[in-house]
Amino acid sequence: MNSLFDKLLILRSPGVGPVAYEKLIRQFGSVAAAAESLRGDMNLCDSVKREIEAAEKIGARFVCDDDALYPVSLKNIKGHSPVISVRGNVQTLAQPCVGIVGTRHATAAGMNFIADLAEQFASRSVAVVSGMAIGTDTAAHRGALRADGNTQTIAVLGGGIDYIWPVENESLYWEIVERGAVLSEMPIGFVPRATNFVQRNRLIAGIAQKVILSEADLKSGSMRTAQFALDFNRELWAVPSHPTDARAMGPNSLIAQHKAKLCSGAGDFFKNDDKAIKKSVPDVKNDDVENLVLDALGTIPVSESVLADVVKKSVAEIKRSLVVLELRGLVRKTTNGYVRV
Repeated sequence: MNSLFDKLLILRSPGVGPVAYEKLIRQFGSVAAAAESLRGDMNLCDSVKREIEAAEKIGARFVCDDDALYPVSLKNIKGHSPVISVRGNVQTLAQPCVGIVGTRHATAAGMNFIADLAEQFASRSVAVVSGMAIGTDTAAHRGALRADGNTQTIAVLGGGIDYIWPVENESLYWEIVERGAVLSEMPIGFVPRATNFVQRNRLIAGIAQKVILSEADLKSGSMRTAQFALDFNRELWAVPSHPTDARAMGPNSLIAQHKAKLCSGAGDFFKNDDKAIKKSVPDVKNDDVENLVLDALGTIPVSESVLADVVKKSVAEIKRSLVVLELRGLVRKTTNGYVRV
């Protein structure tokens, strides 16, 4: 406990992050000596005591980088946080990890693909790491939670371990605490700012051995995660998508530049494995009219009457097919017609 207190005393000092922390340790020669120089600040000492007590009250645990449970991949990167807080099953940190990230505005097809892929990893005791945002992150966590066991997924937060964001994912947060782990490098109770989510993305890439990028535009935070993965020499994969969709520009550009491998499904990672079924392909086959409608649709909205002319079927048949396809998440209705998703 004294060692933890000393480390937090240094880390919670104003202006001190992981890099400054290491400089202070080198300057003073040890953690204890650096902490001793700060013990005169009673407000700081009281703040650290309250944080440790708050962690105990909510059942959270601090894991230091000299702890056997500290993620090995994270420890090996320069400027890693010397202390992280964990809520849930701390043994999840000892699992092999894959980071899965992407846009908050993911398509239904994209989220289904990611959820199925995450389930495939989790069913093989590979923890799925993501940031608990809506969209792709949520699909990754929920897909992983479909697998049996209690070490399937890790949510890395931008705020304190007890700060649930977004509020829409409160139920997901508690599911992850129950059957995985929630992790943060920020103080208990810390309310995140925009820059903290960049740090969160760095953590995701640092913890994972490989990172998979789904739908993401070129300026998204997920692209920053992908860059961190490249900086850390992680294996980077990207899920391709339709080139006219802005959400495809991120992954498609990385594939085109040979910075990421093309991810087409679980078979890319689990070859000759019966469990590696590409569940993103619907189990129920489309009928002939539905296939014709799908082939005629793209990212530009098309009305029912135009579709009827294109595929040479009645409007009634087109409407019936569109209802089925929409229920399966393959098409989406817009103001001006239907688009493929």
